[in-house]
Amino acid sequence: MVMFDYGPKLHRRLRIDYDGDVRLYSWDEEGQTWFVSWQAIPGPCKIYGICGPNSLCSYIVGSDRNCSCLPGYKMKNLNDWSDGCEPEFHLSCNTNESGFLLLPRVEFFGYDYGFFPNYTFDQCKNSCLQFCNCKAFQFTFSREDGFSKCYPKTMLLNGYRSPDFQGDLYLRLPENNFSSCANYVQDFKLNCSSNGTVPLDRTYNRSQENRIVKFMLWFVCGVGGLEIICIFLVWCLLSRPQQASSVDKQGYLAVIGFRRFAYVELKKATKDFNEEIGRGAGGIVYKGVLPDNRAVAIKRFNESDQGEGEFLSEVSIIGRINHMNLIEMSGYCAEGKRRLLVYEYMEHGSLAQNLSSHALDWKKRFDIAAGTAKGLAYLHEECLEWVLHCDIKPQNILLDSNYQPKVADFGLSKLQNRNHENASFSRIRGTRGYMAPEWVFNLPITSKVDVYSYGIVVLEMVTGKGPTKGVHAIDTGGETEPKRLVAWVREKRNEATAMASWVEEIVDPILKGSYEKGKMEILINVALQCVEEEKDARPSMSQVAEMLLRQENDSHNDDHGINL
Repeated sequence: MVMFDYGPKLHRRLRIDYDGDVRLYSWDEEGQTWFVSWQAIPGPCKIYGICGPNSLCSYIVGSDRNCSCLPGYKMKNLNDWSDGCEPEFHLSCNTNESGFLLLPRVEFFGYDYGFFPNYTFDQCKNSCLQFCNCKAFQFTFSREDGFSKCYPKTMLLNGYRSPDFQGDLYLRLPENNFSSCANYVQDFKLNCSSNGTVPLDRTYNRSQENRIVKFMLWFVCGVGGLEIICIFLVWCLLSRPQQASSVDKQGYLAVIGFRRFAYVELKKATKDFNEEIGRGAGGIVYKGVLPDNRAVAIKRFNESDQGEGEFLSEVSIIGRINHMNLIEMSGYCAEGKRRLLVYEYMEHGSLAQNLSSHALDWKKRFDIAAGTAKGLAYLHEECLEWVLHCDIKPQNILLDSNYQPKVADFGLSKLQNRNHENASFSRIRGTRGYMAPEWVFNLPITSKVDVYSYGIVVLEMVTGKGPTKGVHAIDTGGETEPKRLVAWVREKRNEATAMASWVEEIVDPILKGSYEKGKMEILINVALQCVEEEKDARPSMSQVAEMLLRQENDSHNDDHGINL
């Protein structure tokens, strides 16, 4: 798109260029050329995805930008840099088979699975090694204030090298070909040879048609084209549903990256909605198998105003998030009053389904607590908009094949502009037993309501008891039911001076003493901080995640004899 301004003295034009940057060109009368006088993104390498995934952009003033593949990667399409590069190796999940290559002054912005402030280099390295899909980690250290920042990366996009950047990137590579990649950064040029181009025929035959014949020809073509357009418009109006849904009006049907399914496709995938794997107030979840043999979970919302609202809430929120501890959506269906969402299938179901089984040992329970904390910290502090989940409970924490947690069900969630400290709600949201006191006493709602619910879930994981049942050692006269479990745990902890085995008395009998007592005590104390009556006394979810990850790293280092 180009816009011209033919002023009396200065001629200018505003243009969206091929790379997506908006530039203002001014006319140079002396040189009789257009030159760039302003551009929306000054740094050519900071344009989103300009060189594609797994590639590096470099720029020297006075010349054009240059794209190159990272060590161990090769260019996917020699004619188009937007496709980026692909790995020439297979990365193993075994931590002993990976190494890290230093790329100084290189930054990849976005696609972090977490932000870990004030981590040491070894802590940052270990956090990346713990996850198979960690491609690299970015580490910066400010000598002025002695503060470090750690960003493990799940995807390498928007990379560039700049002498002004004070940090470094450490690229994860297999040990077996680490030496061959250490001094190798592959630089490609686009294929503009004759073999990669199509010659154009520049021979034109000029005809000497009569002007009247030419006019009549154009007139007939114009009338015919107008008739075709009218027929097409009439057909669209007749085939359009009688009542457009609010989903169409709000534009959710054009969500980029999500596939739109037909209702008959999902009906066939679920064998006519035969296998139910979950149920909630907003709808029912079924297991389905797509034509590519991929197992998925398909949520079918109730055909009501409430179901419509929860559908819109989930689509609008999941379209903005990308984190390893948050559920991923791959498609949707909106036909008439039917509303369905297609999610990744979680092999081990929900946390609620596993609490009473022997599948969750001590390590799995601690990892679930830490992973859930990281997912909620991302919602509260790293999204472009402030996201409150409002319904954290074991039924909404799903477990994958490795029992890694993913927070799900955003039907009651709330998007809020970060400029507003307190969110406004038209009704109480959540599940009895997990709701913070702010809901009951009509106090301002902040992210601390999720912190409170998280604390209840952790106590439930530790004790094996629900928030409103299973605890009989408390006189509940005058107390609300959600406090019963919390009060019982606090009572046992306060008796610790007279009874040293208070942890053993509250821990789930299924664990049978197979846990780290000191680490368990810290986990319980963190949970009790989360369920404080005063919201300001509760920590943020990022603080909770940091406390738990610190314990996990300390335990890992003790096992390997490492002193940080």
